[in-house]
Amino acid sequence: MVVLSATLATALGITVAAVTTNASAAEVPLSQGKPATASSVESAAFPASAAVDGNAGTRWSSTFADPQWLQVDLGSTQSIARVVLNWEAAYASAFTIQTSANGTSWTNISPVTTGRAGEQTLTVSGSGRYVRMNGTTRATPYGYSLWEFQVFGTTTTPPTTPPTTGPALPTSDRPDFGPNVRIFEPGTAASTIQSAVDSAFNAQLRSPTAQFGTQRHVFLFKPGTYGRVWANVGFYTTVAGLGLNPDDVTINGAVNVDSGWNYGDEKNATQNFWRSMENLSIVPEGGTNRWAVSQAAPMRRVHIKGNLTLAPSNQDNGQGYSSGGYLADSVVDGVVSSGSQQQWYTRDSRIARWDGGVWNMVYSGVQGAPGNAFPNPPHTTLATTPVTREKPFLYIDGSANYRVFVPALRRNSAGASWPNTAGTSIPMREFYVAKPGDSAARINQALAQGLNLFFTPGTYQLNDTIRVTRANTVVTGIGYPTLIPTNGNEALNIADVDGVKVSGITFDAGTVNSPTLMSVGRAGVHTDHAANPISLQDVFFRIGSSVQGKATTTLAVHADDTIIDHIWAWRADHGGAPTGWTVNPGETGLLVNGDDVLATGLFVEHYQKYEVIWNGNRGKTIFFQNEKPYDVPNQAAWIGPRGNGYAAYKVADNVTDHQLWGGGSYAYFNVNPSVRVDRAFEVPNRSGVQLRSVLTVSLGDVGTIANVVNDTGGSVPNPAGNTTPRNVVAYP
Repeated sequence: MVVLSATLATALGITVAAVTTNASAAEVPLSQGKPATASSVESAAFPASAAVDGNAGTRWSSTFADPQWLQVDLGSTQSIARVVLNWEAAYASAFTIQTSANGTSWTNISPVTTGRAGEQTLTVSGSGRYVRMNGTTRATPYGYSLWEFQVFGTTTTPPTTPPTTGPALPTSDRPDFGPNVRIFEPGTAASTIQSAVDSAFNAQLRSPTAQFGTQRHVFLFKPGTYGRVWANVGFYTTVAGLGLNPDDVTINGAVNVDSGWNYGDEKNATQNFWRSMENLSIVPEGGTNRWAVSQAAPMRRVHIKGNLTLAPSNQDNGQGYSSGGYLADSVVDGVVSSGSQQQWYTRDSRIARWDGGVWNMVYSGVQGAPGNAFPNPPHTTLATTPVTREKPFLYIDGSANYRVFVPALRRNSAGASWPNTAGTSIPMREFYVAKPGDSAARINQALAQGLNLFFTPGTYQLNDTIRVTRANTVVTGIGYPTLIPTNGNEALNIADVDGVKVSGITFDAGTVNSPTLMSVGRAGVHTDHAANPISLQDVFFRIGSSVQGKATTTLAVHADDTIIDHIWAWRADHGGAPTGWTVNPGETGLLVNGDDVLATGLFVEHYQKYEVIWNGNRGKTIFFQNEKPYDVPNQAAWIGPRGNGYAAYKVADNVTDHQLWGGGSYAYFNVNPSVRVDRAFEVPNRSGVQLRSVLTVSLGDVGTIANVVNDTGGSVPNPAGNTTPRNVVAYP
């Protein structure tokens, strides 16, 4: 059902109050993002989960009958002090709040209560794992409808890391990084290095299983100069230097990514995901290094002593497409040629010149970047980046001990941070070096011991949440370590504390639905972290891969001032396991409740509802790339709160200050090309909410996006132009 109109509400004698979802910061919301079920739903557009997602723009609605109930599973028995119900105009005229230890036997903890439209607060006393709104009488001819159902406990402290049990876990300044990491030094024969990188790559060459395989490869180079090495880089492969500066390691030859090798997609580079290059310099053979990548394939802290091309070698007459990537904290002495890259984000670097651009090329803090000219050519250029903290990196010191360098915060930054990067060096003995097979309990024990976390390459099956509660903890990984929750749990939870740094981690949703895969901070809490924000870098999420994953929301950011620097949240359109509309469900890629959150390099694709929901104030995004879900079966299955489908980027109606520079959303409804979405960007019409350089495209003219922003911008296909975009230079 749609939200009741003002006329209908008046006719029913209802006063519609403003809805407020954030409770007092002094209390702990226990229900946020937890599994919710209901006696019925009016349609798939109004699921039970929408009442516990922290988003005032989504809701649960029942069928039009009595009685009905909505319940939330808190995960364990809790003391319940207060329940807040944010009713839509269709509310209950009689209901009770109930608890249960097992979900079967219920106890009333409130008397029979009359509801009202808007926010209603009930003080209660009881305990239970399950909490239910049990509605017995409707106030309107419609069903029961809740924007939010929030349960609060009596505790005022965040969840803590379990206490240390057993002997202290061992650490070392010269740890064993496991069999998936190869470390080379200048004295290593070039043939030995070439054989190692060839062996890793050739095993993936046109392999039908490599894209979602378990293989992980990291090639680390100690400081020095290396003879001719031609390193083709495949899935889950990282090539990195171990110097304190990129110029401490010089490779002559190439660190190369091209098309032609991926099974079933040999003509394109659009699936060149999950690979990286960091902290080294290259003297490219022939003068140009090729890095034809797509999502989740960052190049960071690299010095190209020549030219750099981002396009595949077979680019010609529309062939050899590539789908967008990320370059940061780097120097390119020559020309960067983007070729067929449909979109690209470059941050805080120095280049001689940039050639090319298809739809959405964005630069912030890039010395030598082209001038702002969107849409012709499609360059969006900011002179500086508002706030940056570069990714932590592994290096080896003069005593042959390993350390992790954590770069310092920079404001209004431009150009590379090196040499002489400001920051802090942490010895490896202060890290727990995690390896595949480690349990969540063991990893939490390391955190309780006061250690940072360093994940080595591989997959980690987690039956419980990893909880980071200590300020300034570093959680980092190399070689795409992949965390998989196995029990419907959250994989990683960051408390509302200063300065936690999370980088280089991949999350796969498990087969049991997780309400969230990762959360940052606590819902409803607004602590000022501006001086020392939490930062996320190269953190990637997948719903569907080698696993038939399920997750409601992949990343929830509650903490104020958080820096999100290059994420790819992806509900899979293909995988090693089957994918499909009902097979790997996922509603939202990124939920932002924190204020003053900055996203630099935001890639979010294929989710089934609003893909990005931004509830916090003063948020900023520099570069956004999105594809709508390919697999919508029909229009009836995809009706949002404001018409056909869901916008890719939703700024909540109560937000007064928000900025986005350089955003693209693309449609490819190949299951049912008649499907349409009414708009790609949905924002409140306020002068403080500003979008710059945004566009839509219908890929191959398959499916329709009716407008770019709200009701502005026109439709794609345009009108039938084989991927001709619609552009909005500024809104409003």
